[in-house]
Amino acid sequence: MALHPNLDPELSAGLERMPPLTSALEPGGVEARRTQLNALYATMPPVRTDVSIEDRQVAGPRGEPDVRVRIYRPPGASEGAPGLYWIHGGGMVVGAPEFDDALVAGYAEQLGTVVVSVDYRLAPEHPDPAPVEDCYAGLVWTAGNAAELGIDLGRLAIGGMSAGGGLAAGTALLARDRGGPALAFQLLVCPMLDDRNSTPSSHEFAEAVTWNRAANLFGWTALLGDRIGGGDVSPYAAPARAADLSRLPPAFVDVGELEVFRDECVDYAQRLVQAGVSTEFHLYPGAFHGFDVLMPDAELSRRAAAARIAALKRAFRR
Repeated sequence: MALHPNLDPELSAGLERMPPLTSALEPGGVEARRTQLNALYATMPPVRTDVSIEDRQVAGPRGEPDVRVRIYRPPGASEGAPGLYWIHGGGMVVGAPEFDDALVAGYAEQLGTVVVSVDYRLAPEHPDPAPVEDCYAGLVWTAGNAAELGIDLGRLAIGGMSAGGGLAAGTALLARDRGGPALAFQLLVCPMLDDRNSTPSSHEFAEAVTWNRAANLFGWTALLGDRIGGGDVSPYAAPARAADLSRLPPAFVDVGELEVFRDECVDYAQRLVQAGVSTEFHLYPGAFHGFDVLMPDAELSRRAAAARIAALKRAFRR
């Protein structure tokens, strides 16, 4: 695959030193990808941190199985800490909270925040609305147990990356429309928002470093089946579908220039502002989807990480 001419030079040099990456994801390949990711996680050294990590099973949606949440507490955490409810990525079909251990433990350490990360059910075995309803159930549990967790309910934020960013946006919409829990902020990192795949960027990146158009279509189809792109898709599944974005918590949205999600993220951020939601937006030039995960030490990745930390710090001030 020829690299995009706008690709950041440092990211380009890093890709040349890495084994070839693939965006391929297709029927029959999901279980293999999950096995591959689990094996990769098993080889990773434990996260070196003083943050305590605990898994719990909590009540899921009504009539559905319990949901696992992974709780990260910073050293010396006391009552009244800020809270971050985190949702992992994986295109709606792969992933688990453990893959974000280093990231969210870093948030806990740097911000003194208690993080609760949800292990939602994955498509295609569990199509919409299972994933977003699991995320909402975990949020309800987190808010309901804030005192035990040491979380200040006035400083409870929601966040996620990629598919997790889309689910965070959908969960924020559910919280608004169901009358709570109240959220102080939403951190939407390169979020997956629109099943229609009709924007210029969704067509532009038929080839991509990671997560190309075909992979995106697969992820949305796994979640929605033959409803993808049609008129019967909930805004909680695909937040770009929401007609009304008012009365949502202040938002942070970022995305790379060279990715399928670029234009839907630009549009969502603009519509948030137009709906009266205070919003910070970053478009990272020369960046592909997940650039900061693959190359965290690149200058552009450090800038992105610092911007997210700074946004959370501002959100958590009282």
